[in-house]
Amino acid sequence: MTKPTLLVSSCLLGQPVRYDGQSKPLSNPPWTSLRQRFDLIPVCPECLGGLPTPRPAAEIVGGNGRDALAGNARIQTADGDDVSAAFIAGAERALDAALQHGCAQALLKANSPSCGNSRIYDGSFSATLRDGQGVAASLLEQNGITVWNETEIDRLLDSEPPQTV
Repeated sequence: MTKPTLLVSSCLLGQPVRYDGQSKPLSNPPWTSLRQRFDLIPVCPECLGGLPTPRPAAEIVGGNGRDALAGNARIQTADGDDVSAAFIAGAERALDAALQHGCAQALLKANSPSCGNSRIYDGSFSATLRDGQGVAASLLEQNGITVWNETEIDRLLDSEPPQTV
């Protein structure tokens, strides 16, 4: 029997692709359970969008990921550089990877301007979180892919086996 696929933020798998050149790997046993249940498909939307590692931190200003995709908000660095195009391109490539591999679900990094599924930083670079989704998380959910973050692994593992997209 073929296992379902799960799109996963590369940084959660230990790849040093975060803006600060670091990773945020999760420990076992959650990874053992995830690997037993799913074929893992690693992605970093920001890298897929052409951004280097390391890179300046960025936040969504004037809205959330859905707003950025619609052109009504932008993603910028603390210095004011607009990196919206790279974030949107990376989100589109992450969606392409999810669709190509038949991923019905994704496990993405919490609070990220790309990957956050329920909370993101507020755009003030003050470490203040607010409700909202990042660009890639929003695009994936708009296309029927359920997005989880690393604090929700137990719920992901307890969920019904996904139907392929």
